Amino acid sequence: MNGSLTYEDYKNLIKNKQIISKNYNESSIQPSSVDLTLSNECYELKYSFLSPRGKIRNKLKSLSIKKYNLAKGLVFKKNRTYLVRLNEKLNLNSQIKGKCNPKSSTGRLDIFCRTILDNSNEYEKIPLKYKGEMFIEITCKSFNIKFSEGDTLNQMRLVYNKNIYLNDKQLKKINSTKKLCFSKKEVTFENGLKLSIDLSNNKKICAYKSKTNSPIINFSKSKIHNHHNYWEPIKPKNNTLIIEKNSFYILKSKEKICIPPNLAGEMIPYDTGIGDFRVHYAGFFDPGFGHPEGSFAVLEVKTHEVSFIIEDGQTIARIQYEKLNKSSSMLYGKRINSNYQNQKLALSKHFI
Repeated sequence: MNGSLTYEDYKNLIKNKQIISKNYNESSIQPSSVDLTLSNECYELKYSFLSPRGKIRNKLKSLSIKKYNLAKGLVFKKNRTYLVRLNEKLNLNSQIKGKCNPKSSTGRLDIFCRTILDNSNEYEKIPLKYKGEMFIEITCKSFNIKFSEGDTLNQMRLVYNKNIYLNDKQLKKINSTKKLCFSKKEVTFENGLKLSIDLSNNKKICAYKSKTNSPIINFSKSKIHNHHNYWEPIKPKNNTLIIEKNSFYILKSKEKICIPPNLAGEMIPYDTGIGDFRVHYAGFFDPGFGHPEGSFAVLEVKTHEVSFIIEDGQTIARIQYEKLNKSSSMLYGKRINSNYQNQKLALSKHFI
């Protein structure tokens, strides 16, 4: 029973009201995670906060500036922080715990969001047998974005008893028979699968950089925003790229990755050993991603302290693999209308 839960497990948790969801839609269940949705209850905050010794609600009166209703939508302004109650509540009564992460589309818009729970001193963490409400803190860093009730910014991955992360020896063995990575160079497993940046062609667009003073993005609307109004395409110079301080970039990996049906993946979001910048705000990879021939990982990159130059082939992220408690019957891909299967250098689903 140990390991991360699968599609069937989430259906049962909802059926048994261990996950309680207003306006439940089965399409929110992913192969090894569940999409969480915004309620209409929203607060603009004075400060970010956690609530390690009490309920979040008890702090809202002193820490909120104004309350909003998202039923008709609200533009979240850049660099202002908001807190939204999620439609989902938890009533976990078995040996289940978990974590949350932003969805891919959220990360690719430079939306900094974190889940917070009652009586918890860590963001994104779901304690064992948690019972209560869930909230999400949202800060838009590059664009003004309109959110509405029902929008999905983050996802939850639950695990029974304990996570079973695969070590490098196990990953190498699996990769020798069922490819986890497709690469022209030797694949490197070192505390997970190492990914490098693709700046190999000086004549080809290698990245997109967010523009300032762009129009408002409507998060609920896919494939309607003209990407030229929001993004500057960039080509490498001498197979290098300067990541300018406080600018946001979309790049892609040199390697293609694959998540087999019995495993799930997670991008490690920040690693000071590979440079002073943040990579990949959105961390979860569901089973079936890139299966069976591999798909590039799209990377969101930002540096806050100093501008940073990266070179073609430079290690920029790692993926950890963990076991599911059983193979998932539902895989990432066309069957569930997944947005980023077989992707190349791709912006979020909102752009044309």
